[in-house]
Amino acid sequence: MRVEIWSDVICPWCYIGKRRFEQALEGYEHRDGIEIVFRPYQLDPTAPPGSSTPVREAYAKKFGGFEKADEIMQHVTRVAADSGLEFHLERAQRANTLLSHRLLWAAEHEGGETVQVDLKERLLQAYFVDGDNVGDPDTLARIAGEAGLSPAAIAGVLEGELGLAEVQADLEQATDLGITAVPTFVFEGRWTVPGAQDADTFMNVLRRVEQLVAESTDLADESGETCTDDACGT
Repeated sequence: MRVEIWSDVICPWCYIGKRRFEQALEGYEHRDGIEIVFRPYQLDPTAPPGSSTPVREAYAKKFGGFEKADEIMQHVTRVAADSGLEFHLERAQRANTLLSHRLLWAAEHEGGETVQVDLKERLLQAYFVDGDNVGDPDTLARIAGEAGLSPAAIAGVLEGELGLAEVQADLEQATDLGITAVPTFVFEGRWTVPGAQDADTFMNVLRRVEQLVAESTDLADESGETCTDDACGT
């Protein structure tokens, strides 16, 4: 079963949804038959490349003040903790994520699922836990190297145009698919489940899709918490 996960590395619900999906997979009988591919989505595509803004300031500007920003940050931090994640949003630096997505594309094409999933986890941890700038080329080079990308692939992204056209095509595909919030999970290219579902729901979806693949019928969409271009659902 192929599962494409459309997400951004600065989206809190994407990290929470990733961890919940992984928790579901731990108990899924056919885990070895699951192929995971991360696809790009940019919550803030207009962010200047190479620059960063403290996430509290970015949230205050977007959501109407620091009081609301603090409320959102506290809420997602509590929810993340319930999934075993320790967020430090007070450290987080909002940044343009295009380079991150291109490195993720390169990771999939050079090293397959294992390397891409590892890089995705490292980028999410860098942003939500360590406070690293995930738009900074030097930071990205270090993280990508730790995930196992070759120096040639890293240089191709950070110093050239490797993966640029492909990531742009994926971003356009997200629009064509009607994806306006992340995370969005697409199963077998046919069935879409938006949001950071809980692990039990993901387990039910996996088993239902497995059944539907055999029956060739339809799956009713579920709905969970997401981030859109304008807001992170609370």
